[in-house]
Amino acid sequence: MVLELHVWGPAFSLPSIEAQCLAAIAYFSLAVPKDAWVLIASSDPSVSPTNELPAVKNGTTWVSRFRNIVDYLRQYSNGAWDLDRDLSGFDRADNIAFSSFVESRGQPLLDLSLYVSSENYYNRTSPAYGAILQWPNQWIVPPRLRSAAKSRTEHLGLSSLDLQAAEDQRKREHSAAVAAGQIPKNLVQRPRDTQNQFKLEALTAELFEPLEEILGQKSYLVSDGDATSVDCLALGYLALVLVPDLPYSFLRNAMQTKAPRLSTYTERLRQRCYGTVDGEVAHAFDETRRSITDASPLPWQPVQRANLATVCSTLLNTLADATPILKDIRSSERLRQAAQSPDSGLSGIESRALSEYATGQKKDMLVSIAAVAGGVAALIGYMVHFRGEERQWEEGEQEREDEGGSEFALPELPTSVSATDFLGI
Repeated sequence: MVLELHVWGPAFSLPSIEAQCLAAIAYFSLAVPKDAWVLIASSDPSVSPTNELPAVKNGTTWVSRFRNIVDYLRQYSNGAWDLDRDLSGFDRADNIAFSSFVESRGQPLLDLSLYVSSENYYNRTSPAYGAILQWPNQWIVPPRLRSAAKSRTEHLGLSSLDLQAAEDQRKREHSAAVAAGQIPKNLVQRPRDTQNQFKLEALTAELFEPLEEILGQKSYLVSDGDATSVDCLALGYLALVLVPDLPYSFLRNAMQTKAPRLSTYTERLRQRCYGTVDGEVAHAFDETRRSITDASPLPWQPVQRANLATVCSTLLNTLADATPILKDIRSSERLRQAAQSPDSGLSGIESRALSEYATGQKKDMLVSIAAVAGGVAALIGYMVHFRGEERQWEEGEQEREDEGGSEFALPELPTSVSATDFLGI
């Protein structure tokens, strides 16, 4: 059976816009025979039960995340598709450690470069997603991904790369300072980028300098003989550093300056895994561009266009995720499903604990909703009952007034009385 590798679509002359997807493509390109798999730029995490990309489909089986995909390919092929099969125990330990290092250091930098930076996001990243996504996802997905990236990098203190947010904050501080009389209006200065530059220098050095040292004079990060899984993972992140032509190219400049050998290694491995022909959106959607050559070795399969049901489902899911109460319930349910997933990477105890936490969170939310609904219903019932009694009392009073009026009629007073009539003269 042919394996299907579902990924985010091409961008920046690369076969995918996402690092883990690029890593999975590189691994398949090096380890799996070309006639045993197809590459599908679905660009829709909902195709996978875990709601994640990259994802491999084999019949009814789905596996997501790069590390889980590597493990699945090793088991499925009985070791034939394992790039790490010749590594010693010591090298395997290095392979795992280096992989964790690349992911933990690389993702925040890509978040800052592609999403947090307003220049890069609005001029490159958002249009790139617009080219691979269908309506309405092209308007929904990019802002959501950017929001997630900003949340992941908030602790780094570099939110000023988001120029709009920084300008809004500057205006608020400016108005507050002037209103409080702290400083004269003409002395309020724009924030300087010096501190940000120092932080970016430190962050880029933490990634590139150790990798440059690890690579040394070897052809690959762990083995001098051939690429391993950590090389594929590193390529996924480093290709998005080196290849995209961005307006604010601080990341590429830092890599080329701090790690020239690493830059050469990335370009060499990119051509080996992805071919010498730049990845284009047409490769993912055009049936005539499917031919596999040495220059373009990836087995693309055109993605199915979304039907009306899929579009409606997307709109409903987006609306539900934007509704406060429904959003929390759905979030808890997704957390529970992820914890119970076989490829979650969690131990049995961790999976149960996380699943119970998610279930408890959902129950607490439902109990709170029920309590509020019960309180509102009781208040409405009380108001209706009180209004009914008040109406009955008013009707009774009216009836008593009507009955009393017929038995004790008051004498009719004259409309006008003269003084002589009143005195009897």
